[in-house]
Amino acid sequence: MANSWWEIAVLCEPDLEDLIFWRLEDFGCRGTASEIKDNTCLIWAYLPEEQAQLLDLAALSVLMRQDALCIGQQPPVLKWDLIDEQDWASSWKQHWQPQEVGDYFLIYPAWLPLPEKTERTLIRLDPGVAFGTGTHPTTQLCLESLEMRLGYQAPEGDVIVADIGCGSGILSLGAVLLGASNAYAVDIDPLAVRSARANRKLNQISPNSMVVEKGSIDRLKQMFDGPVDGILCNILAEVIVDLIPQMDALAKPTTWGVLSGILLDQAKEIADTLEQHDWIVAALWKRQDWCCFNIRRS
Repeated sequence: MANSWWEIAVLCEPDLEDLIFWRLEDFGCRGTASEIKDNTCLIWAYLPEEQAQLLDLAALSVLMRQDALCIGQQPPVLKWDLIDEQDWASSWKQHWQPQEVGDYFLIYPAWLPLPEKTERTLIRLDPGVAFGTGTHPTTQLCLESLEMRLGYQAPEGDVIVADIGCGSGILSLGAVLLGASNAYAVDIDPLAVRSARANRKLNQISPNSMVVEKGSIDRLKQMFDGPVDGILCNILAEVIVDLIPQMDALAKPTTWGVLSGILLDQAKEIADTLEQHDWIVAALWKRQDWCCFNIRRS
């Protein structure tokens, strides 16, 4: 079949969603979507046929099984099929619908007609292969934390936030739409950088208000002078542990932070590391098996 794409479907427990997305992205998939129903997660991903053979897909299935067993979860179930090229770009999008988050936001797929009327703040999004569609509990917890910081009263003066591992850019978009004067977003994945910049344009946000670059904290320190008011980080707990000591370079006495991508059984290690580096856990929010740290300087 010429110009065909692999459509990969993964049925898994919600706790595995982040790891599955990471594996699919590392495998080279383009376009992903997920849906959670009855405590079961179904993920779709798409890959050009010429980039993978059947043995490659079988190896991917084995890796995902090993990931699940390592963290004590039920192994996922993978299925794959070939579809025509004209179908792949629209196929995954049919699984993703508008999502209300918190009191303010409506996460809205870019390919849908704009709603005639809504009282919510729209974040229009085309995530591509980047993580962050608003459906995952960690993304929702981070956006709700941003609401608590910025949404219920107008920020006094300029508010500058740093977004580490920005993915689709959804948290930076949310921060700016809630009144942050500047968001500086970084990601080590060039595809995520491209996605975040495209979503910035889609939401008509100035490149000066939301600056997106490839890199991590070292790159952030080159992008602006002085500390930031808020730090956003929704990635994996193992990465956050390594980043916490480096966050000191971005912080001042009044800096706050929102950290997620953390399973409940990983919370103690994160809390201990934060305490060692003069951060206080102001609140710990939970949803399903995930948690979100709202932190401030001690």
